[in-house]
Amino acid sequence: MSKFTDLALEARELNPDIEGVTERHEQYGDITLTRINIESEQAAQKLDKLCGSYITLDAPRLIDRPLDLFDSTSQKLAEELNMFLKSLDAGAEVMVVGLGNRMITPDSLGPRVAERVYVTRHVKQYMPEAFDFPLYSVASIAPGVLGSTGVETLEAVKGITERVKPDLIIAIDSLASRRASRISTTVQLSDTGISPGSGVGNLRAGLNRETLGVPVIAIGVPLVVYASTIARDTISMIAEETGLHKDEQKLISLAEKVIDEKMDGMIVTPKDIDSIVEDMAGIISHAVNMALFGKHYEEVRMLIA
Repeated sequence: MSKFTDLALEARELNPDIEGVTERHEQYGDITLTRINIESEQAAQKLDKLCGSYITLDAPRLIDRPLDLFDSTSQKLAEELNMFLKSLDAGAEVMVVGLGNRMITPDSLGPRVAERVYVTRHVKQYMPEAFDFPLYSVASIAPGVLGSTGVETLEAVKGITERVKPDLIIAIDSLASRRASRISTTVQLSDTGISPGSGVGNLRAGLNRETLGVPVIAIGVPLVVYASTIARDTISMIAEETGLHKDEQKLISLAEKVIDEKMDGMIVTPKDIDSIVEDMAGIISHAVNMALFGKHYEEVRMLIA
């Protein structure tokens, strides 16, 4: 559990020599972009990720909340998302799915993004004259979680998908990282879909092309870490500073055992998680809207917002 992570980048860091994976790093000002492609089933099994493309945006300075970096992160994320939209026709149906529980702050990223996406499906159906230019038909839903609705997320999304018949689904969810420093500073974009609840170890059936019959692009932000991860990193740091490496692994194993047995696999999130989720919801929703509406963004915003 101390090594658990939803990020392909971190899974790769734990397995740097594995074959069947390509990795490329790019720098854009304060943003480090890492492209990881998992190309073989053997590598996928080793990394516990599906074969596909994973793009990670790291912007450590986001923790200081600079507005200019908010904008540039949204812009870069929109550019990368646009690469996945290229194959769609101009009037394609796109459905945004905000996964998670709106009532639990670190799990509320998906619903908060979903409610900020500019939806146009109803306008195109009932007021087609409102737009005199090609435009995606966008729907946005937040299906809730099994504990609140009694309905599996996959069941809810699949039912709506069969009715709406989108050409593409964009799913947003909270993730878990193995580094506390990545909370609020990292965004992962992938073409492999997503498994609701994975960020809190409550894995549900995955939302992907195989289960929904539609391509699923996933956007996630790490907002929690396991207490065992923090214990592991703390012990490793102490060993590094003091040179006492002899008992490091033994102490790590003991700390993990105590946390698992006495704290029931405790999951930790920062004290300022409210503002972090609000900031990240703004960054991601802005990126999604920019990617979906491009040069017509302002016109759509004026009509919808």
